[in-house]
Amino acid sequence: MKESDWISAEEAQLRLGVRAQTLYAYVSRGHVQVRAHPADARRSLYRATDVDELAVRNGRSRKLADVASAAIVWGEPVLSSAITTVRAGRFFYRGHDAVGLAEDRPLEAVARLLLGEDQPSADNMERTPPPDHVDLHHRLYQMLAGRAAASPPMLGSSDGMIAAEAALLLDLVADAAAGAVLPGPIHQRLANSWGADPHGATADLIRRMMILVADHELNASTFAARVTASTGASLAAAVLSGLSTLSGPRHGGMSAMARRFAAEAELHGARDAVHARLVEGRSLPGFGHPLYPQGDIRAKALLDGFELPASLAALRAAAKDLADVEPNIDFAMMAICLSCGMPAQAPFALFATARSAGWIAHAVEQNRTGKLIRPRARYVGPEPLIGSD
Repeated sequence: MKESDWISAEEAQLRLGVRAQTLYAYVSRGHVQVRAHPADARRSLYRATDVDELAVRNGRSRKLADVASAAIVWGEPVLSSAITTVRAGRFFYRGHDAVGLAEDRPLEAVARLLLGEDQPSADNMERTPPPDHVDLHHRLYQMLAGRAAASPPMLGSSDGMIAAEAALLLDLVADAAAGAVLPGPIHQRLANSWGADPHGATADLIRRMMILVADHELNASTFAARVTASTGASLAAAVLSGLSTLSGPRHGGMSAMARRFAAEAELHGARDAVHARLVEGRSLPGFGHPLYPQGDIRAKALLDGFELPASLAALRAAAKDLADVEPNIDFAMMAICLSCGMPAQAPFALFATARSAGWIAHAVEQNRTGKLIRPRARYVGPEPLIGSD
């Protein structure tokens, strides 16, 4: 293949009319092939035909069906919600800046805000001890499955019954994450269960992380929770749907993937690890986010003022230098949990506990619409055989 078949990153961005982050996203999704520059291994070249074909596709006017199809993947809004929005690189819980809330609010207060109403306190409600299992995932699944099987559907339940269940369910998820019924606010319980001072700096970082991931608009797990709620199922069933979706490597498993990437960087060197992935067209777990082209505000809020270990700081610098991408929330949570000596499953535990507040709020909101979510599929299979000779 001739050298003229490959172009620089600057030329590729110019032909596509996009920023470096978007070009990198195209590479990570397999739309554009990339290779190392033969004269400078620190630079990358991009296949010109891939870039030109993508530019043509992007320039075509989209029909209504194309818009609907694209909406499923980081596309246009597909339903209305009053809970969370992302605007101009920031995100808001019912109009309140989430980063500001993370300064001093506990998860319980933000859960009430997301729900949009006063809800009964769970302090006087009986909390059943979580399942006795060493594995976090088992405890969460067993608790929610049992609760879903025993709870009445939201359809036909009074607002008071649903509000009481919402308050208790968040506590039960937190207890399952902690592995025990403990006193105090949720962030202190989790810190206590992991051997940290419930009133110390680590506990406050736990609180801040949970506030920043309590909800994030219509992500995959939240959509799953809303679909379940739209059938009239129980609140616990909706949260179980959210948890099941969160368990996937592309969603709640991203912090674990970021940790493996960090291990690669420590073993081979940060620049070599980043470059190898870029040349192979693989993603950089823990970096970049489609909703935040200027950088994930959640990660920035957590990492500003936090001293990263040298190996993670080097990885952050290499990703910025070679791919022009910033850390996202998955990197930030992985880095903080690792630096503070929390268990390996801590990022998922924090994510699942905090996001349960969002799932609950979305499930209640969806239930109130009284509408079943039932998208249509665009059939692309063989032509149906109607009738016969």
